[in-house]
Amino acid sequence: MSKSKKQKPTESELEILQLLWELGPSSVRQINDRLNEKREVGYTTTLKIMQIMAEKELVKRNTSSRTHIYSAAVAEEETRAKLLDQLVDKAFKGSAMKLVMQALDSHQTSSADLDELKAMIEKLENDRKNA
Repeated sequence: MSKSKKQKPTESELEILQLLWELGPSSVRQINDRLNEKREVGYTTTLKIMQIMAEKELVKRNTSSRTHIYSAAVAEEETRAKLLDQLVDKAFKGSAMKLVMQALDSHQTSSADLDELKAMIEKLENDRKNA
């Protein structure tokens, strides 16, 4: 895949990717129906976005039948990591700590979440000691 074609997804494209990751290979109609559960989106709008996504190599299109079936061409975890890296770089000047502190400060954090965070920190520290 050429670097020039591989681009980050727009908000609308990311919404479609999330549906494809959840549903698996789907038709434009299936995706459009799910989008319309949240807000009104025209079928042709969904079709055009998915065609652009195919050009950007974010989705694959199976044209072997009359109804084209689309599937995600990018992994969910990889996409999430790239978007997070961009967010940390742009909004937090490269500081993951600032991101975490902002997230913890802005949202009600449960005791279970804090315990999980502590366990993750311990694991990272142990991994670094053993490396």
